[in-house]
Amino acid sequence: MPSCRVPFVLVVLAALFNQNATAQTGLGAQGAETGPDRKQQWLVASPDPDIAAHALLFRPPGDGPFPLALIAHATTQNVLRRAQMPQPEYRALAEWLVARGFAVLVPERPGHGATGGRYLEDQGGCDEADYIGAGHATAASIAAALRYMRAQSFVRPDGAVIVGHSAGGWGALALAGEKAQGVTAIIAFAPGRGGHVNDFPNQVCAPHTLMSSAAEFGKGARVPVTWLVAANDTYFSPQLSRQLADAFRGGGGKVEFHLLPAYGGEGHWLAETEAGVKSAAAELERALKQTRAVAARKR
Repeated sequence: MPSCRVPFVLVVLAALFNQNATAQTGLGAQGAETGPDRKQQWLVASPDPDIAAHALLFRPPGDGPFPLALIAHATTQNVLRRAQMPQPEYRALAEWLVARGFAVLVPERPGHGATGGRYLEDQGGCDEADYIGAGHATAASIAAALRYMRAQSFVRPDGAVIVGHSAGGWGALALAGEKAQGVTAIIAFAPGRGGHVNDFPNQVCAPHTLMSSAAEFGKGARVPVTWLVAANDTYFSPQLSRQLADAFRGGGGKVEFHLLPAYGGEGHWLAETEAGVKSAAAELERALKQTRAVAARKR
């Protein structure tokens, strides 16, 4: 049996690497809009010139231009889980943002699901985890999709909000210290990397490295961050999350940390459900209010 498994795994990995990988041609809408929130499949730019990122777009009624909210999804180091990942949707969060006037893009980054291609944000092994490199790679994917969407006629070039979840939030923190043109705010749901080591709750790879990396992202950070975590998050506990937020602030970043009520059996997935979004609504409203104030001052 072992001799049969190795070739099988190699075939699977090769298939996953090439799975639905699409050269960056034919970007844009890939079908008709559906539903009241105008859900539509898109292909958008990614950092890999050979890969177009699959994405979902949601919009309010009308022609716009609308401010953009870009939702950056979570990830996993497990190659098979990444390949089998359904297209990220964050439907309840997207609908909540559309109701407040945002066009919402949920891009799937390279190395995941239908987008396929090479996984760009690999953090490496647990003991020598490269959280800074992984964060910047995620940030590059966010930035590529953002640049592409800011060129669309129905999207305002300013007033964009990045909403990141887990690894997506970690990438958003990295983006805060880069030249994220047009971004006025970042909302991060339980940002981090290396959580649930070997699927064990409250076990994080190299937590001190994670904290020093958060401090590094805070250096020169230009975008204010709202940091949200549920009381029962076992990927990045409230205690660790507060330490990470403090490290980011200590590095120079501007961050507001808010602890949300416990959600379901695992608070880490709060951002993916309607009930979870409702529990975070007050803090989301507060973050968007600050965003509108910043945008108004810049006009």
